[in-house]
Amino acid sequence: MPHVRTECERCDMLATKENRETRFSIRATARQKEMISRAAARRRQSISEFVLENSLEAAKALEMDNANFVLRADDYDAFLAALDEPPRSIPALRKLLAEPHTVDVPNT
Repeated sequence: MPHVRTECERCDMLATKENRETRFSIRATARQKEMISRAAARRRQSISEFVLENSLEAAKALEMDNANFVLRADDYDAFLAALDEPPRSIPALRKLLAEPHTVDVPNT
């Protein structure tokens, strides 16, 4: 699921060196470092910026997987009822799924 960054998240990721108080280091193989370096260069970022940004995105995604939401009792009952409903039939989706896709066709 793609994630659109909020202004607050952009600010966190673009914090200046002066604002960053903590350091941490990681060990990697030469091959891993080279791959990360190439990816960072493609984004015109330093390795530190690239690793920090992508680590934060991964951490936030994990946190979102554990996100909770609260509903009033009547809304909760309606939510459960909606989950228990059989799926709607969508003709265009049925047609799309019935047609062979390039990943379904074996290479010859």
